Amino acid sequence: MKVSRRDLLAGAAGVVALGATAGAQPQEAPGDPTKVRGRPSRALGQRAPAEKPQRQPRGAASSGTPHQDLCGTITPADLHFERHHAGVPEIDPKSYTLLIHGMVERPMMFTLADLKRFPAVSRVHFLECSGNFGGRGAATDLTPQQIAGLTSTSEWTGVALATLFREVGARPQATWFLAEGGDAAVLTRSIPVSKAFDDALIAYGQNGEALRPEQGYPARLFLPGWEGNANVKWLRRIELSDRPFMTREETSKYTEPMADGSARMFSFLMDARSLITYPAYPVTLTRGWLEINGIAWTGSGKIARVDVSTDGGATWTAAKLQEPVLPKAHTRFRHVWNWTGGDAVIMSRASDETGYVQPTRESLIASRGISSVGYHINPITGWRIRADGTVVYHAEPWS
Repeated sequence: MKVSRRDLLAGAAGVVALGATAGAQPQEAPGDPTKVRGRPSRALGQRAPAEKPQRQPRGAASSGTPHQDLCGTITPADLHFERHHAGVPEIDPKSYTLLIHGMVERPMMFTLADLKRFPAVSRVHFLECSGNFGGRGAATDLTPQQIAGLTSTSEWTGVALATLFREVGARPQATWFLAEGGDAAVLTRSIPVSKAFDDALIAYGQNGEALRPEQGYPARLFLPGWEGNANVKWLRRIELSDRPFMTREETSKYTEPMADGSARMFSFLMDARSLITYPAYPVTLTRGWLEINGIAWTGSGKIARVDVSTDGGATWTAAKLQEPVLPKAHTRFRHVWNWTGGDAVIMSRASDETGYVQPTRESLIASRGISSVGYHINPITGWRIRADGTVVYHAEPWS
């Protein structure tokens, strides 16, 4: 298409006029936006100035998702929780490689471009740190983000690990594989090969774009429904074997003492859990009808039911599950309630399609003991509504 000199001059004049108009706009939003020209297009979109959700760092190693500020089930990539053991590495995607060796017919090295040449799959799944419970103390001024901010749901894109195992010729005798990260911690975990042939991914995409660096850029292991630590980020090596490798992160770490004196190892699965995200601290309510809502999730498939109690667990009512209810993904639940005033405790209890029911604090302590409150803690959680309408975390003692 030919462009005339007149077209160029007209376009340039329009840009100048737009720039002058934009420059003349006040910093504050005008009272009537229909009377002022809006700003021009941008290379990158931004949130509205009034919307300022942020992750909440917990020291230098993690930061939690602000569940109380979100709607739906998909977590924006920049708000997805993070957890790392030696900081976030900077890895050049052009020099990235993934080695697969051990009990295979053809040891192979894959570049990022090689991984992207295989058939891609995209799946919506949650990810959760096994230490995702911040409500064991006596504090009541805790938000949903502080209680359970170390879980998020994204659409993950990558190549099925089963595809790569077939490519290298995984031997039938191989029952475990070692996943090794490329960060300064060189984190390693032993994973059953059966998970690879089930639904494991080597993910390089998240919510339609490349992985964020804190999520494992340029590629990570993703194991739907399994504890976050096993989902090794910045993945650089996989070694197949006929036995687990008994690494530091599955012996001295990420094991759970039980009440009978034994220790639970390789507890990969994240059990069903729910969390009310509204109303929650620091909300203040007024009397009348409101909607209790939150998220529920399970590593065992789909959430089948979420029950809500408004009387501290004395009675329970089934909440409405918002479609779509996807396997191994956050599911939003809703329950309409008329708060007439007075003190109340609201709670939620999730059940999944296997029949598993989210446990009480007492039953967790009975089976796991007081000493094992670090990993895989998923108790029924509640919020106290005081007579003045203020909402605080319903703290229960763990000792």
